[in-house]
Amino acid sequence: MSSFLKSEGSQPVFSPKETEASCSCSIQSRKSLQISKMEDYIINWVISGVVFWTTTFLVIRKLFPERTFDFCNRIVSTIHASLAVCLASLSVQDWSCPVCPVASRSSPWQMKTLAVSLSYLIYDLICCLFDNHVNLDNSVHHLVSIIGIGAGLAYQICGSEMVAALWITEISSPFLHTRELLKELGYRDTDLNLAVDILFAAVFSFARMVGGPYLTYLTLTAGNPLLIKAMALGLQLVSAFWFYKILRMVKYKVVKRVGPNKAAKTPSR
Repeated sequence: MSSFLKSEGSQPVFSPKETEASCSCSIQSRKSLQISKMEDYIINWVISGVVFWTTTFLVIRKLFPERTFDFCNRIVSTIHASLAVCLASLSVQDWSCPVCPVASRSSPWQMKTLAVSLSYLIYDLICCLFDNHVNLDNSVHHLVSIIGIGAGLAYQICGSEMVAALWITEISSPFLHTRELLKELGYRDTDLNLAVDILFAAVFSFARMVGGPYLTYLTLTAGNPLLIKAMALGLQLVSAFWFYKILRMVKYKVVKRVGPNKAAKTPSR
């Protein structure tokens, strides 16, 4: 059968099957072009984000020259944590089911949110190398997070799960950094510092050990890529390790704080 039919004007007219195949190829070509543009757009966001966080740190360092490197970096971290929670909350598609739809294509807003946090994690990992001491726990956490978010952006799926994970991991970060900032400001071993410690432990425990396992279960049981599932499980294991360390820290501080008070109230014989 001829590949095309002749019309009255001797112009080629494609058969229905050929027309359908041509349309299919055209649609696939447009999708490939859109994906390519999306990848370029995300890469630009990440690069711009690294520049932004670095500039923010340098400005803060200039404003507080008498403060330590860690103090200035924690201010940047607090800004990011607050911004990440806000962006993650705004990217939720349905608050009746914040993690829905699972294993679905990421929305543009979710991609932007993840790109902002990926740029921060890259900045902070590099920043840690310039500090006086390298925190191994923090470095491992950053590497796991960078690989996980990077994989999610590359696959362009499971945006709901990853944004939920971002919300869970960052909701306690402002309290974490506040407790360290208070120490440098001269409030170490005070009631205010202890209150922030307990508040941080409570928020961290609820988010990481209640919301975290539930989100990990959803990620593992959904049709997500194996790498995404591995990163979700790894992040939960890291959270469990930190949960153990935080409980020990709070117990130590409470005993340390209550001990002298009890001794002072005990009447001498």
